[in-house]
Amino acid sequence: MPGFDSERRDLFERVATELYEVVVEAGGISDDDPRLLEGEQRKAFDLLVELGLLQHEPGNPRWTAVEPSTSQGRVVSPLGVEGARLLDESARWARAFQTLTSTWRRSPQAETRGPFTYLHGEAISPYLTTIIGEAEEELLTAQPQTGRDAASIASAALRDIQALERGVSMRILYQHSARRHAITHKYVAQVTERGAEVRTLDEFFNRMIVVDRRVAVIPAPDDLTTAVAVREPSVVAYLVDVFDRAFARARPFTNTETSLMREVAAEQRAMTIRMLIEGHADAVSAKRLGVSPRTYAGYVAELKEEYDAETRFQLGYTMGKLGVSGKELPKQE
Repeated sequence: MPGFDSERRDLFERVATELYEVVVEAGGISDDDPRLLEGEQRKAFDLLVELGLLQHEPGNPRWTAVEPSTSQGRVVSPLGVEGARLLDESARWARAFQTLTSTWRRSPQAETRGPFTYLHGEAISPYLTTIIGEAEEELLTAQPQTGRDAASIASAALRDIQALERGVSMRILYQHSARRHAITHKYVAQVTERGAEVRTLDEFFNRMIVVDRRVAVIPAPDDLTTAVAVREPSVVAYLVDVFDRAFARARPFTNTETSLMREVAAEQRAMTIRMLIEGHADAVSAKRLGVSPRTYAGYVAELKEEYDAETRFQLGYTMGKLGVSGKELPKQE
């Protein structure tokens, strides 16, 4: 069914599902029900009607719930067909570009371009699609922040799933904050189902993708809209070693045991303390933790409450007096 995008699904999950349950429990809902006058409740009601989940007899103002399986098929099946079509079309385009890539690699220009290629703006995504499409053995990915939108994550998922289904191994590293990101959770579920390993770390790191240990893509030092493709073997080997060490320290994303989640929370708390002690601005500290400035301010507020401090100065003084550094070993329970 056309028009059922992620925003409408979000409305369906957050509001319409609850409204449908209310209608089922009450045996119906009237047109003039105060809850349906305006706002998201009204939009949710209109969506349920459009989906065929609510109906009424002519002349009867009371709407009643309809068994959802029929509507589910009307929405999910076309999306599945379209997804399969896009996967096939993407694979065809990848094969077409591989022909051009082979031509380029045989050309004199390829021999003289050097070990570094600078990619700017809109050129980055097509380049990544091409090199990931050519991956034969291994993909290593470090994603420091979770602020990517749903469209970019869906595009990455499409690329990565195709690689995994070709038999390419994949390891992905996020910051701990990714555990609170619903879209990232869905992406992780898709790729881990196909064999990818995903872990999280409290430390800040730059974005990086390494393909078959032969090319690494990293951000330019002063411009996030520019990426650098590195083909110098010694540099790529060094970056892989840095990734391997970080990955060894990281926590499995799919492990949600209480003990591990406590350790993750403790590591984020410790890093917040270190950011405060080092005197970083909130925006810088939030970036290093991979969270929004508002979330970081919440972390600081929790610390002020924990140490009974009204100001950050009092917080710093109290932590200094107690010898708190953010580098203490976590308590064993």
